[in-house]
Amino acid sequence: MSASGQYSELSGSASDVVQARDVQGGIHFHGARSSFESAPRQLPGDVSGFVNRAEELRQLGEMLARMPVEPMVVGLYVITGTAGVGKTSLALHWAHSIRHRFPDGQLYVNLRGYDPEPPVSAGQALDRFLRALGVPPSAIPAEAEDKAALYRSILSGRRILVVLDNAATVKQVRLLLPGSSECLVLVTSRSRLSGLIARDGGYRFSLDVLSESDAIRLLHTVTDGYRRRDDEEEIRELARLCARLPLALRIAAERAASRPLMLLRDLIADLRDESVLWDALTPDHDDDADAVRTVFAWSYRALPVTAARVFRLLGLHPGPDFGVPAVAALAEVTRNEARQLLDILTGAHMLEQQIADRYQFHDLLRAYATEQVMNQETNDSRRHASARLLSWYLRSLRNAVSVIAPHDRLPAAPETDSGSEPLNFPDAAAAFAWYETEYTNIVGSARVAAAYELHDSAWRFPVLLRSIFVSQNPFEDWIAVTDVGLASARRIGDRFGEAELQDSLGKAYVQSHRLEAAEQCHRAALAIRQEISDDFGVAASINSLGLVHWRSRRLAAATADFEESLEMFRALAEPRWQAVVSTNLGMAHVDRADIESANEILTRCVEQCRAIGDTAYEGNALFFLAMAQREAGLPNEALASIESALAIARDRRLDAWGGYWLMELGRVQRALGLPEEALTSYQRSAVVHRRLVDRNREAMAIDGTGECYREIGRYEDSIHFHRLSVAIFRETGDRWWLATALYNLAMSLGLAGRSRQAIPFSRESWGLFGEFEDRRAVDMRNRAAALVESAADDEEPD
Repeated sequence: MSASGQYSELSGSASDVVQARDVQGGIHFHGARSSFESAPRQLPGDVSGFVNRAEELRQLGEMLARMPVEPMVVGLYVITGTAGVGKTSLALHWAHSIRHRFPDGQLYVNLRGYDPEPPVSAGQALDRFLRALGVPPSAIPAEAEDKAALYRSILSGRRILVVLDNAATVKQVRLLLPGSSECLVLVTSRSRLSGLIARDGGYRFSLDVLSESDAIRLLHTVTDGYRRRDDEEEIRELARLCARLPLALRIAAERAASRPLMLLRDLIADLRDESVLWDALTPDHDDDADAVRTVFAWSYRALPVTAARVFRLLGLHPGPDFGVPAVAALAEVTRNEARQLLDILTGAHMLEQQIADRYQFHDLLRAYATEQVMNQETNDSRRHASARLLSWYLRSLRNAVSVIAPHDRLPAAPETDSGSEPLNFPDAAAAFAWYETEYTNIVGSARVAAAYELHDSAWRFPVLLRSIFVSQNPFEDWIAVTDVGLASARRIGDRFGEAELQDSLGKAYVQSHRLEAAEQCHRAALAIRQEISDDFGVAASINSLGLVHWRSRRLAAATADFEESLEMFRALAEPRWQAVVSTNLGMAHVDRADIESANEILTRCVEQCRAIGDTAYEGNALFFLAMAQREAGLPNEALASIESALAIARDRRLDAWGGYWLMELGRVQRALGLPEEALTSYQRSAVVHRRLVDRNREAMAIDGTGECYREIGRYEDSIHFHRLSVAIFRETGDRWWLATALYNLAMSLGLAGRSRQAIPFSRESWGLFGEFEDRRAVDMRNRAAALVESAADDEEPD
């Protein structure tokens, strides 16, 4: 198979390729529509027994019909109203009725703006949306603004419905708005969110309680078939006691349906008694809130004792939804018993079940459960219940990570007396699916463990998560949860845990291009590991510092670090780590222009990675081997290596690596005398990196495009692309690549007969290369000096 066939999934279609003649004004790539084509279907199920809300639905339809069709104005509806009024039910019912108008998919997130736990941030929501849209985790940017830019790019030209449920602030919403009216955003909130109306052109729709007729219809809908016909005046009275709020009405109706022989007047009397009690306990009245909470208390007191206990203990759960095994661990019951109790709570409308074996609270009911567990359980009881649940999550997570990252060193789970068995996983796919389902709960578990001073567990959660985070890059959560764990490790003086967490922070900072912070963390980890005689950890820290030095182009320091780390891993008989560090050493030799050593090291690395079955690092070793082979004058061997690497990138969905490796394919094609083919490789790489919002690597690919045009003899086109890459490198602050682009610009200007214009660029390039001391830098400095002299000799006449 040809190279183009192997990497087509990485590199976009032919429409992504730019020709210089297409460039008008600023240089950019045309046709760069996203290749992430997943059509998400995230809407939760429609509401069963939905009372028609005919007038509200009619008004929403009219508003949709009146929406402007300006291409850069996002369609935005904000449904506001009091808690329990049915905002989510209306939004989801209407979304289901219009989803056919959005064939490219529907996105949904509960922003949990009113939950006791921290709300979902815009960055976290964007992370989930980008994954649902098919963006590989390695391609998701670190910063929320960059995520939003990628999100808008992917949604451009697509018709997608976005539902943002339970937003508390404008800040949670604004970055989640697409860029054009082809998409529709539906927001629900208890707040007015005036900024979305005034600044973003949203339509506010204020939802009131149900009309009396709709409230009565809802009661009939839920009880129909379970009770004889009740007196209409009594039905009306029940609706009034529920303040005509859908949430309260459904709970009350379900209780009436479950007691078909009990007179409705007796149920109403019971509810009135509860209301009197509630009035006595709450001197500051809010009629709607009091009505809802009265119904909660009324229904809660009617639950079986064991079901009521599970309900209130679930107020301790760290996340928005939960499965049967977690509930069994929390309540210290069997899984069959947990399932039966959850069925009772779901039947009473105290919990919601939207998919098989996953349950969640309405946010008001969650707050009520939290109050009950605080009032009815002792501190010890709450702590023991939380400890059981957290232990189950921690041990299940450890089992998942041991399958997902079998080569990683994992901390042992702390000793526990929990009788609930953790989950085991048959393969990495099953383990990762569980991790994705429980992700929010696992991250929340670390915070809860720290709050309950279960510090021995709190630091282990982020250490285990590190093994997954390194391939997923959820930077916001990664750094936040690791900070929580670091504080816990320090509280109990666990130096091993502290070092592991410093290492994790260092990796997060390296991968998010914050190199100074990364070096500080890795040096802190190294010092602790030396102190506690953790030889494996010391070797890993030295390798990590080598990567920081390599990214900063301190190549001599990087080489020394890699050599020291490699010797330590040899002494420890760690073959996989020997292969990993050897690849790093090989890439440092390539950058230092020590090609003979690089070829020898990287050839051995490829064999080592194959022997241990590590295909991802085999691809990485092949990429750097291709560079060494090309520079050794072996372009055909280099072509075979880079095509093999790109095939691995395609098969393993290593999109970010594959996009980077495309540039080496372009260099190899140029070495083979095929600059036209190389042009396509560079341009496709640039498109990939634009989608990834990696400006530095996009500029590298643009600079390579300019080199192709120079080799074709189209010097003016070459100048255009080099000027663009210079501008971007000035923004990113990468001084090595800025020097390279300036050199290329000066060369193309000289070949175009514009030697005088080339002089300042060649001089600036010469000065920048002088900041580096490696052999390649010295060679490039000499070339830049020669270019300065040549330009001076060939100065254009006035």
